[in-house]
Amino acid sequence: MTSLYDNIIFGPVRSRRLGLSLGVNLLPIESKLCSFDCIYCECGWNADHPGRRRFNAREDVAAMLDETLARMVAEGTPPDVITFAGNGEPTMHPDFEAIIEDTLRLRDKHAPSAKVSVLSNATQIHREDVRRALLRVDNNILKLDSAFDDTVQLVNKPQGTYTVARTVELLKSFGGELIVQTMFLRGEYEGRRVDNTTEREVSAWLELIKDIAPKQVMVYSLDRDTPCQTLEKVEKDELRAIAERVEALGISCSVA
Repeated sequence: MTSLYDNIIFGPVRSRRLGLSLGVNLLPIESKLCSFDCIYCECGWNADHPGRRRFNAREDVAAMLDETLARMVAEGTPPDVITFAGNGEPTMHPDFEAIIEDTLRLRDKHAPSAKVSVLSNATQIHREDVRRALLRVDNNILKLDSAFDDTVQLVNKPQGTYTVARTVELLKSFGGELIVQTMFLRGEYEGRRVDNTTEREVSAWLELIKDIAPKQVMVYSLDRDTPCQTLEKVEKDELRAIAERVEALGISCSVA
């Protein structure tokens, strides 16, 4: 069963990819707000959460993060990472850059060894303020699930104008200071076959990874409930085989 995050700060949780992760949700608590409507999203379909679409206020985010970090440090369990995720796309927040500034200040104050990570679908990286903010965090983790527009339309269901070519050009503008994250899955959706693990898909994706030249790639598959019930998880050995092809390009690749 898919579910929403019910607070601004959530966790900490043990992340498969990031360690002890304290989550930050900039999106509505009682609703989902995203520029994608992925068929695998653990928060469910956008249309299933038509409640108030109001971003959490910068001041509230800072106050709750300050309080939570102070408590975790006092308890001897500081987070390994502060992760922006939550009920949709965090970089859509109009104050995203200022919130990152607040977060880095609070991180340095309470838990200077903690990393700051952002999980993003890369739909807002045309905005200069978003790019500036992402270049300041330790891990800006940007999504690219396929090299083909038709696959992206099927799997990610962008809610606005999106092309792989434009996204790749913007990803290249980070000069390697980014992590590309890709969800591999297969199954069916609305009578159409879904599979971005085919040789055609993987080969084309690898070419884009080579062009983007990120400092790291993360490949993963389904681990939680999805709104589309006819999807299948890709097993670790298959993901590792894809990771080996990434590493043959001289790029570090983790499997989760």
